[in-house]
Amino acid sequence: MTPRPVGRSRPTRRRTTVPAGLIAGATALALTGIPSTAIADQVGSATPQPAVQNASELSESTRLADRRSLVVGDRAYAMGDEAGLYPATGWHIRGEMGGIWTQPLKLLDGIWFGVDGAWLGKDVAAAKYTSGHGYQRISYPSDVSVERTDFVPDGVRATVVGLTLKSSTARTVKLDVDAHSELMPSYPWGWTTPNAAQVNLPDTGSYADGTLQFRDQGTPPFPNFAAHDYNALVGSSLRPASHALGANHRGPQDPAVICPAEGTTPARCDDSLFGKGTGGRLTYDVGLKPGKSTTVWFAVAGSDLSKAEAQREYRKAISNPEKLLRAKKQDRAAIDAMTSVDLPGDRLLQQSVEWSKQNLADSVQEARDLQIRDVNEGKDYPAPAGTVDSARFFGAGFPDYPWLFATDGEYTSYAAVAAGQFDTVKQHLRALRDVSDLLNNRSGKVVHEVVHTGDVYFGSNQSAGNTDETVKFPSIVALLWRWTGDDRFRDEMYDFSVRNLQYVYRELDKDNDGWLEGLANVERSGMGSEKLDSTVYLARGLRDLADLAASRRDRQTQQWATAKAEDLEKRFETQWWVAEAFGYADSIDDPANPANDNTPIFQRHWTGVTPMEAELVRPGKPTSPLASPEHAEIALDQREKPCYTGEFGLFHTGTGPTADPAGNPGPSCDTVVSAVKSERSIFSLNTSIMAVAEGNFGRLGENQQQVYTTGNARIQLDPTVWETPGAMPEIAPSPDSPANIGRPFYDRSMNLQAWGAYGVLWPVVHQQLGVDPDLGHGRLAVIPQLPGGQQKVAGSNIKLGRGSVDVSASLVNKVLRTDLRVKGIRATVTIGAVLPTGATVKAVSLDGRSTQYKLVTTTRGTEVQVAARGGSSSLRITLR
Repeated sequence: MTPRPVGRSRPTRRRTTVPAGLIAGATALALTGIPSTAIADQVGSATPQPAVQNASELSESTRLADRRSLVVGDRAYAMGDEAGLYPATGWHIRGEMGGIWTQPLKLLDGIWFGVDGAWLGKDVAAAKYTSGHGYQRISYPSDVSVERTDFVPDGVRATVVGLTLKSSTARTVKLDVDAHSELMPSYPWGWTTPNAAQVNLPDTGSYADGTLQFRDQGTPPFPNFAAHDYNALVGSSLRPASHALGANHRGPQDPAVICPAEGTTPARCDDSLFGKGTGGRLTYDVGLKPGKSTTVWFAVAGSDLSKAEAQREYRKAISNPEKLLRAKKQDRAAIDAMTSVDLPGDRLLQQSVEWSKQNLADSVQEARDLQIRDVNEGKDYPAPAGTVDSARFFGAGFPDYPWLFATDGEYTSYAAVAAGQFDTVKQHLRALRDVSDLLNNRSGKVVHEVVHTGDVYFGSNQSAGNTDETVKFPSIVALLWRWTGDDRFRDEMYDFSVRNLQYVYRELDKDNDGWLEGLANVERSGMGSEKLDSTVYLARGLRDLADLAASRRDRQTQQWATAKAEDLEKRFETQWWVAEAFGYADSIDDPANPANDNTPIFQRHWTGVTPMEAELVRPGKPTSPLASPEHAEIALDQREKPCYTGEFGLFHTGTGPTADPAGNPGPSCDTVVSAVKSERSIFSLNTSIMAVAEGNFGRLGENQQQVYTTGNARIQLDPTVWETPGAMPEIAPSPDSPANIGRPFYDRSMNLQAWGAYGVLWPVVHQQLGVDPDLGHGRLAVIPQLPGGQQKVAGSNIKLGRGSVDVSASLVNKVLRTDLRVKGIRATVTIGAVLPTGATVKAVSLDGRSTQYKLVTTTRGTEVQVAARGGSSSLRITLR
């Protein structure tokens, strides 16, 4: 992706120069407020688990001004702090990524409220912040108590805020509302050519019809920029008693502290040098009855198209806010009802499933009229190649990555299908296809990063591109087809999927050895041009394309993809396994150098786990990863050690021997010397990859998969760790990545990152509950595996196609039981269970009658498989 602040390296983001001087390293650890155990390098089975809070709400009462808040809808979102203020946030446009947005347009730096001259969040302190399913609430106790509720209605380009006031005595209060505009598109950014400051034009402010109205009209003085008319409206259903206009109007944040263009001071600021907004105030007289609550609603709406559209969106938001909030809660309750799990042995993970489903829903974004152009990593601004009318997708992360990505969306799709959120996956894939085909002239190459404006930062035919995300695309099509049986969608995506793999062999295998060249998830010095994760995902993509081709009776493509896959699989272990490192090479050297051709390079990156993470569907064989079981056991054992794993999960890059010239800190687990320094940053994605890999090999024990599922659950749900309650962040507090709460708001990783849900939903639904649909072929297998030390797992309303399944697995007194209910699905059903290690079968019965069964050896262990009818089935396996 795009540049990262110094000291925080993303596993999938693009390398580019970033403004220097941003805070890094362990210097901020003292500010985190997190116990020292939270940044330990060791992981043990006694990792503390916090008490589970209310399922639909989570609350925080400490250091609210240091924590980011977030409310999201598909057409708008808002970010401030949990005290109700709006510090300058984010770093793509430094300090401008927070506030109130309706993509591709920022509307306001913030909105502030004062009661009888006392500003909420400063003069009246916030006592509690509550994150709910689709909304947030902030409580301000005082003589006049105030409860602030923020939400973003889906389908509306507006953010809605309700203030509920209550007094013990009758009184009329003066309610001031300040708003400061910043009508600015999401691209260009702070370091691009041209940059955000050069393109941003001054805002004007006015008052009409009881609303503050802000406008930015004109044409930036650079080639290929069109005339624009940006508009924002702020108001209430009440009529204001007075109003004021002026350059400031930031409530308690006047006068504004301006973020410098670079550097680390001040630690907190209010606006950036890019800002050219203006402000206004609305004042209301609100009568209160003794002991009675009175709610006043406000809306911030806008448009990048016209004043008339902004006014329409404002009317939608303010006409009936209570109805819109009810609808939002009902929609989120419906999401909560799908993939509802009962994990009595791991209530923290159960709660993480519930919130991860909401995180996915919070990540949905929609853009209209995308002007597709290749900005060449911010160096160019050409005329657009064309227009994509609309795109709906999983935004990668907030506040700096809310747009469309291939890599992020491909990982996120596994979580989304497990949560039953099929439609957004389909729309995400369509968006990638449409943008890629338009920009890349139907070459088959998948673009990497697309802003809501349509600007493609990276991923054109002319750029290096990310090989892994092109080869992953057919696998996500196959994934969705298997979970839905939707042949129409398969057919819609088939041509593009074929062209994906034709492209990589045509353009990215110059030495014809089958190992593709190009960039992948990790870009570090010393890596060879052929990357491990691209190889792994290519092998999976070939098998998935062959499966899609077979279903369409395209024998030519089926045979081509199968032959390519078989060739890679046959040669993989010999080429990539590095015995002295107890793992797989991260890359192979530059094939242009004949003296070192095909020499493995081992650097300990997280991508070394991908051979165990990606499952390959091979006809007539159990689905299994690319890694051999023997090497997988060695590699996973190694990755569990403290040289690779910290308290919250898997490091980006493990630690090497102390004699390593790179000076890698931390314990060493092998003797291989690498020129790459360790990066003990724990990304929620890295941890997800390890959790899934462990589950693929039946390693569900307390010191195995549970370390990683617990790691992601804790950074989302543990009050001693979280920044925003219930939000899965991008990076965990790590030895080399201090917790966000101790960093400046303009130098933080994402407080909500969609891909972390992969390491929660997929392990629970696909591995523990064993839900394995192949509805494209009319088959369904449900073969649970109980995690080590647990006696029961269950899930209900797990959506498959147009139906769903309920499943429960338990082990009591040597009876292993699986109960299954299939609803609305036409498929051949296999029910079963994975035997505990060392157990053998004494008897098997289905629905109370002895039945025939098969014992199948898989990478998960020995599976008992029984043919079952549709409807309800109860399988009992008596163990010796």
